Amino acid sequence: MAAKMLLSFAICRLIVTVGLTLNPVELLRLGVDGRLSQDPSDVKRASGDFGGLSRAEPLAVFRPESAEDVTRLVRAAYESAHGFTVSARGHGHSINGQAQTANGVVIEMSSGKRAPPPWVSEKSRFVDAWGGELWIDVLKSTLEHGLAPKSWTDYLYLSVGGTLSNAGISGQAFNHGPQISNVYELDVVTGKGELLTCSEEQNPELFQAVLGGLGQFGIITRARIALEPAPQRVRWIRVLYSNFSAFTQDQEYLISLHGRSAAQKFDYVEGFVIVDEGLINNWRSSFFSPANPVKISSLASNGGGVLYCLEITKNYDPSTAPTLDQEVDALMGKLNFIPATVFTTDLPYVDFLDRVHKAELKLRSKGLWEVPHPWLNLFVPKSRIADFDRGVFKGILGNKTSGPILIYPMNKHKWDQRSSTVTPDEDEVFYLVALLRSALDNGGETHALKYLSDQNRKILRFCNDAKINIKQYLPHYTTQEEWMDHFGDKWALFTQRKIEFDPRRILATGQRIFKPSFSPNTASW
Repeated sequence: MAAKMLLSFAICRLIVTVGLTLNPVELLRLGVDGRLSQDPSDVKRASGDFGGLSRAEPLAVFRPESAEDVTRLVRAAYESAHGFTVSARGHGHSINGQAQTANGVVIEMSSGKRAPPPWVSEKSRFVDAWGGELWIDVLKSTLEHGLAPKSWTDYLYLSVGGTLSNAGISGQAFNHGPQISNVYELDVVTGKGELLTCSEEQNPELFQAVLGGLGQFGIITRARIALEPAPQRVRWIRVLYSNFSAFTQDQEYLISLHGRSAAQKFDYVEGFVIVDEGLINNWRSSFFSPANPVKISSLASNGGGVLYCLEITKNYDPSTAPTLDQEVDALMGKLNFIPATVFTTDLPYVDFLDRVHKAELKLRSKGLWEVPHPWLNLFVPKSRIADFDRGVFKGILGNKTSGPILIYPMNKHKWDQRSSTVTPDEDEVFYLVALLRSALDNGGETHALKYLSDQNRKILRFCNDAKINIKQYLPHYTTQEEWMDHFGDKWALFTQRKIEFDPRRILATGQRIFKPSFSPNTASW
């Protein structure tokens, strides 16, 4: 242990002395724990992300084996005379280069040999997970104990630290809140290179800052996540609407039942918009039977050529199966969907949670996954969602979407407003609208990317002109003025927390919120 500490000290002092003139390969020769690589393939992978919209090449890629490894690297960056930036990267599923850092070091939290596997406390119903652990692996570990996390994202191949740095949402958020509302404790490496444990009681300011903090205040190396008894099976139901008002009223009614007993509510509520005739049986909608295709033209005559799909589930196990049909029928009887458009299936709980990954594998087999993804995710106030429908779904989008469009409401009181996340101010209920498009069409990838990017800008401009107070989820802005507007009343606290926990502004510069406090010749923006 003493030798290890001396080695760490020597490495840190060497970086302090020579700053960015130190070639990272020298650290390899010194035997740094983990693996620091300049291999072109490693650098190339860390230079991009799922979005495919930007690239930024780091000096090196670091694969830690422990929280102490992360601490030593960040401390070295903090103490360096000339400075360098550090960015934590999970599964690389960001859209606009948020986990990139030009000429700094990318920490591959989800690669290689990692810190201890998830540890589950059956008695206290929590799991301790490494920040780079993928949610699918957290689920596998907790299911061995008959338990599962309460709140999810639609896609499970994302890192724990990555989703908690944003919020982490899916159709369970109306009931349990986002993933950040289901965390008991964190271990965080701050921008000063300090490894701190934080919770509601211990270092609470850091705890609230990091949750939804876009990586600005520290790198999550461990999260203690709340668990519940894992369901065994899921009744998965989809129904269709041509009337937007009926669709949103039913969604809002269903999420208002969040405080009821399990028998009196659904466990998951999402929706999506169908404006493209061919999209209803696409990868995310393959739920519908090809033998019984749904035709927009025959159903959407009153909806301006647009259909809306409500997607709901009810969890069950052998003990509750006998009453399942009765409970579902009672809830469905209160809804106003188009008659004869009920599509139902039953499947294991794990298969439902992992549904998007199975669709991903199909796309990969056809070469349709590795294309640019100019996604746009917005929080829209309940009071303006009808205006958004008229202006965007029935207006700007036309009859071509190039991917799924999700829309579902959430209850604001399930979100802790002390965290760094931002939601619309005016309403208790707000909607996620997620335009999950892929830049691929007959005109070619470049053409499609420009078309969809231009369309995203039109949507944002429409909201601004119509004074719809949207907030971006997974936000992307290019100026600090835009970030100030995004955070609104939280901006002063956000900047105060930045000064306290990352005073040299070396963390997560790919978000483009703050420039580093030093002026290295490697700065790219």
